[in-house]
Amino acid sequence: MTEQPPSEQTPLIIPELVALDAAVGPHKRDVIKFLARKIGDSGRADDANGLAGDALAREATAPTGIPGGIAIPHCRSSHVLTASLGFARLAEPVDFGADDDQAADIVFMIAAPDGADDVHLQLLAKLARGLMNDAFTDALRAAASAEEVTRIVTGQVQPELLEAATEQVAGSPAEEGKASASQEASARQAAAPEAEAPAHTPAGEEPAGGGGSAPSGKKVIVGVTSCPTGIAHTFMAAEALERAGHERGITVAVEGQGSGKIDILDPELVKRASAVIFAHSLPVKGIERFAGKPVVDVDVKAAVDDAGTLVDQALAAAGDPHAKRVQADAGDAQEADEEENVHWARRLQQAVMTGVSYMIPFVAAGGLLIALGYLFGGYDISGFEHNGAKVEVAKNIVSHSSLWNLPDIAETVNGKANTMWAPHALFGSPFFAYLGAVFYMIGTAAMSFLVPALAGYISFGLAGRPGIAPGFAMGAVAVAVDSGFIGGLIGGILAGYVAAWFARLHTARWLRGLMPVVVIPLVTTLLVGSIMYMLLGRPLEALMHNLDHGLKSMSEGGGSVFLGIILGLMMCFDLGGPINKSAYLFATAGLAAESTASYEIMAAVMAAGMVPPLALALATAVRPRLFTSGEQENGRAAWLLGASFISEGAIPFAAAAPLRIIPATMVGGAVTGALTMLLHVGSRAPHGGIFVAFAIDGFAKFALAILAGMAVTAALVILLKSLNREKSPGKVQAAA
Repeated sequence: MTEQPPSEQTPLIIPELVALDAAVGPHKRDVIKFLARKIGDSGRADDANGLAGDALAREATAPTGIPGGIAIPHCRSSHVLTASLGFARLAEPVDFGADDDQAADIVFMIAAPDGADDVHLQLLAKLARGLMNDAFTDALRAAASAEEVTRIVTGQVQPELLEAATEQVAGSPAEEGKASASQEASARQAAAPEAEAPAHTPAGEEPAGGGGSAPSGKKVIVGVTSCPTGIAHTFMAAEALERAGHERGITVAVEGQGSGKIDILDPELVKRASAVIFAHSLPVKGIERFAGKPVVDVDVKAAVDDAGTLVDQALAAAGDPHAKRVQADAGDAQEADEEENVHWARRLQQAVMTGVSYMIPFVAAGGLLIALGYLFGGYDISGFEHNGAKVEVAKNIVSHSSLWNLPDIAETVNGKANTMWAPHALFGSPFFAYLGAVFYMIGTAAMSFLVPALAGYISFGLAGRPGIAPGFAMGAVAVAVDSGFIGGLIGGILAGYVAAWFARLHTARWLRGLMPVVVIPLVTTLLVGSIMYMLLGRPLEALMHNLDHGLKSMSEGGGSVFLGIILGLMMCFDLGGPINKSAYLFATAGLAAESTASYEIMAAVMAAGMVPPLALALATAVRPRLFTSGEQENGRAAWLLGASFISEGAIPFAAAAPLRIIPATMVGGAVTGALTMLLHVGSRAPHGGIFVAFAIDGFAKFALAILAGMAVTAALVILLKSLNREKSPGKVQAAA
């Protein structure tokens, strides 16, 4: 997005976004919804309810009240069309969770577009800094009109717009002289709070932040601030620290690591600094710059609430030889601390999901190539039994044929090792038989990495780079001992934990370089591989055999419908999350067996996963008035996503109203899963949706099952949204 010249910027605040002495309700939720409606009614957001939901979700992470009776709810939202400031001066103060327990009577709602450019974020940062200025907030409390509030705020965040207006007034006709003088005075008054504010650095100095400098005789403290959204508290904390430094006659330069472009501290200033203040809710970027400096490390709100105390602590730390300091390897230590703070169960889940995520491309590529092999070469291409022996049709064709020596697919079966027999090739063509054999062999090779990739990247998720080789090796061992994906899971987890343990060992300096590339992979592979072969191989093989047997019996008996229901519920529960991926892993892992049961399970999983986006696309087409304009647009895109088996197409709807959308999709997914199993639909492809119709046994039944689930889910969504439909923004505002 191209940055606009200052004179061409759109005003952040206009009178339509201002409410004075408003009685909107006793809870902060009421205030946020009220301001979101004002922004929506002004045409600056396409969905007021969606904007309110995003702001409330941000509010749930941390209170936005600050001392002095002020609140700054804020968010970045896809529903915001133009960066805006909603303002409310409340008739009855509302509690926003400020540390001084004072309810807020002045509330700004900062609404930034998702992906807002640096210009907008810099303007929002100016407002955050202005809120730390008593003259600014006093002027807002004394303002008599929405226009006056607009001028005051614009004077803080976009003074160039007032200057441009003043210049236009200066060139107006003489008969408008009185109005011109009045507007010019108003412009000066609006800018007054900013002018009255103390400079960020002592008089006569250049601003220290953003790469400025400081007099050589002054003591320097540098800092970094950040908050979860990178909009308000980031810059309020920076302003508070710089003002506290000014009051103490020292230079405090702060780098606000916000959502937009970061104005990096001058390296020379960092070098001269006596101490560092980290007031942050996110990891500090470039923390190694401050290595060896005395440090005060706190949450960002501590700087907003009591910056003076933090500056005093930094001054004390600067003269204390025993003070805590930023470590030379602070970046690595910070990452290690973050890992240690993650609960072991959560870390294990993340590692397993990493393995599944990296495995899926192997499955998708391999499975689709195998399906294309079937399309061109016929289902015979995978081989057949003859005289008690398996005839490898694709392998024989590839080994004994070429583009210049196409196979004779009409050759009579004679039991020889080089038998080539593919009578069901597309159009009975030797060329397509050869092409199908090549695709099948490539796909089979890719699918052979399924378990090693799963194990390798689980280990990588637990131990980083040193865990990759042992993990892949354990996946290969799992295949060798016939323990399947269960063996891959266990082997990858063991390899990851063992490699991570070795990585934490303190070793001699001369050995450190060899640890990640030689010692850890070697010792971990030897140790865990021995455990897999000597202790776990046979039990895991037996477990996998029993699971496979039970699965086949369930698929062939009356339990197939129940299995379809379970898989359908799992696919639609979290739409691409851990449970969804677990069902998908269960289905794709069985494809290598090339059995009817595994194909039916794959069909149930794929069909159920297509239901949520397709059903929501249908619902938005049937009852568009129940959905916002943004949701209607998502609904149009969901047709293609659903048809392609991309369940994530339903996530925007589920995120906006999870209690209405997720139960409805689960019911529809269960219906589809049950029907595919009942009708014995099979899929030889692991992905692709309707675009791999050639690889689906009984495509008409497959489509029927999906249509049934779509209809059920769409009907439930429409019903639930109709029952819970909120009042229109206009009526709610009038009532307020």
